[in-house]
Amino acid sequence: MTGQPISGSTALVTGANRGLGKAIAEELLARGAKTVYAAVRDPQSVTDARLTPVRVDVTDPASVFAAAALASDVDLLVNNAGIASSGSVFGPDGVEALRQQLETNAIGPLVAARAFAPTLEANGGGTIVNILSVLSWVTMAATSGYSASKAAAWSLTNAMRGELRGQGTHVVGVHVGYLDTDMAAHVDGPKTDPAELARQILDAVERGDDEVLGDDLSRGVKSSLSGPVGSLSV
Repeated sequence: MTGQPISGSTALVTGANRGLGKAIAEELLARGAKTVYAAVRDPQSVTDARLTPVRVDVTDPASVFAAAALASDVDLLVNNAGIASSGSVFGPDGVEALRQQLETNAIGPLVAARAFAPTLEANGGGTIVNILSVLSWVTMAATSGYSASKAAAWSLTNAMRGELRGQGTHVVGVHVGYLDTDMAAHVDGPKTDPAELARQILDAVERGDDEVLGDDLSRGVKSSLSGPVGSLSV
């Protein structure tokens, strides 16, 4: 699919007040985006005057559809908002934690895509970016609920790509390991700079790529998907 120029575009980024979402919003502005809506639960948390705050809770469909009605000029939707709960699906709160993560990490982006799909079509097709994870493909006991929610989000990303292709909407899935953000502050080891991943994501949008493999870990795991099923659980 043909890529979309960032310069002159109008984007909405969920969870744009910190971490990767903030880095994406800043990179959009640096590349000449006309308007960047920062879709967050608390608009007062958006302190960059260059951004346009919009109240959105991705687990509240009414707020998502209200944002779509307000931001009718959007041609780039970035589904970045997400949560991560540690713990096994067999833990005491495993089912409830999984349910919450599915609502935010998988169903939330689907609701946003449904809300903005008519807007994107009306504005020429546009692009949807879904922030996924290397844990879409590999599962660890300590994060099995999160992995399941991201695996569901990956499957839904593929569904969006197929179902929205006819209206000219490009869908990009982003896989990466640990990012140097608050969410992974407790983790030792290599972490990707959110600003670097933001650049990779917008490069992919402009080229028309379907997928971003943001680090060596995600590239390595992707290459192992044809191996034995057991290798995807550690």
